[in-house]
Amino acid sequence: MRLRQLLAALPEPVAYGGPDPDITGVAYDSRRVRRGDVYVAVWHRGYGADGHSFVADAFARGAAAAVVQRPVGAPPGAPVVTVQSSPRALGWLAAAHAGFPASRLGLVGVTGTDGKTTTCSLATAVLEGAGFPTGMVSTVASKGAGASRENPAHSSTPEAVEIQALLAETLAGGGSRAVLECTSHALDQDRLAGCELDVSVVTRVTHEHLEYHGTYEAYLGAKAKLLDLLRPDAAHPKVQPYPKAVVLNADDSSYAALAPRAPAPVIRYGLGGAVEVEVRAVDVRDEGWSTSCRVISPWGEGSLNLPLPGTFNVYNALAAIAAGCTLGASFDAARQALEGHGGVPGRMERLDLGQPFTVVVDFAHTPDALTQVLSTLRRQTPRALIVVFGSAGERDRDKRPLMGRIAAQLADYSILTDEDPRLEDRHQILAEIAAGAVAGGAVEGRQFQRIADRREAIRAAFSRARPGDTVLLAGKGHERSIIGAVDGRLHTSPWDERAVAQEVLRHQGYG
Repeated sequence: MRLRQLLAALPEPVAYGGPDPDITGVAYDSRRVRRGDVYVAVWHRGYGADGHSFVADAFARGAAAAVVQRPVGAPPGAPVVTVQSSPRALGWLAAAHAGFPASRLGLVGVTGTDGKTTTCSLATAVLEGAGFPTGMVSTVASKGAGASRENPAHSSTPEAVEIQALLAETLAGGGSRAVLECTSHALDQDRLAGCELDVSVVTRVTHEHLEYHGTYEAYLGAKAKLLDLLRPDAAHPKVQPYPKAVVLNADDSSYAALAPRAPAPVIRYGLGGAVEVEVRAVDVRDEGWSTSCRVISPWGEGSLNLPLPGTFNVYNALAAIAAGCTLGASFDAARQALEGHGGVPGRMERLDLGQPFTVVVDFAHTPDALTQVLSTLRRQTPRALIVVFGSAGERDRDKRPLMGRIAAQLADYSILTDEDPRLEDRHQILAEIAAGAVAGGAVEGRQFQRIADRREAIRAAFSRARPGDTVLLAGKGHERSIIGAVDGRLHTSPWDERAVAQEVLRHQGYG
């Protein structure tokens, strides 16, 4: 594909009269440039690295052209194209080079503060249970139309090049649907440019990432961009049209702000509170490590025995039903798929090595998620509820005291520890969480303690636990590393919460 042919895919016209080399790929990391690639210099606000600083390096590695949004130094005569937004251009160029795979797929996008990953997994299960090979991108795993593979990164939504490659892989494998987990960062940074969605799902929007967005209103505004991706792309229309829908949680505070922005019919889901809903769960019953209810929807109604704990997972299941049935799944197929779902790694995952207390690993790292998980575990814990958690460095600081207060009010004992301190002082992070715990009525040394080393914190929690207790390990879930500092520089250390917990249990004589 020639450069000018590729540039024709951009939604904004580009005045370019230079050479027209053949383009063999699209890259945004100069270290990964291959001969013939077009290098797109990307910079996102709040990020340290600026792709414009590496244009010369990209050409040295064989780039055939570069796309920038400000003047840069480049070799004489090198093809350099200036655009208004290089991140947005990256999405469209990657989509064009991949053959616009989104135009041939029924595409679901899922956003929210919490519940995104589980909803993606459930929606994928519904679609595949209905016979549609389905691709997926989520925090935990990704897949084309075949087997899933673990996501080793700390990001839920990759850059546009990886998204388009996965959609193309889905098509090549015979897939007809795909489900994308869409973070507020990804939406704000146009990583999904070139992806026309058919169904936009919003779970719960609470408190998170204010270090990036600044205000809750800006954060919600970034989430709302998911709805805009439903608008038809006149230049690249869907080869196979699908029904359009906006699936909103009617019981969440975000509903009132998002519903008026919907460019497609709204399907509301919830427990039937103040707002009438199309997909509703009634007679919800906590069955310990599963949940039962009756689901009423436009596609049918019936009982649902969900093998996942907590009312929050009922909401996730309702969203998955709405998304899957909109794209062709029958209600019965959806129900059967949900009842056979094996859970998501690192999400309310129990570890049992014969110990007389319950151990649960969960990714809860926001105030709302911690509240939901602790409340669920509180109802099924006969004795003490112990939680081990921290808060990420260089991220939303406002949530730290909130989480400390929540733990003080909902758990019997808390151990504050590292999550991903990055370059922040790990002890200062714990001090900010501790301040919230004290404000919530906890006394340090009686109801909580600080142990920065996460392995030692887990060991202390298990040593404290007695028969009938529950120990929640929150914040890391499926992740395979801890990001901290060594000699003042970022350092990523291998970490597997489940493996470490099992190792500590075995050392204490279990298993």
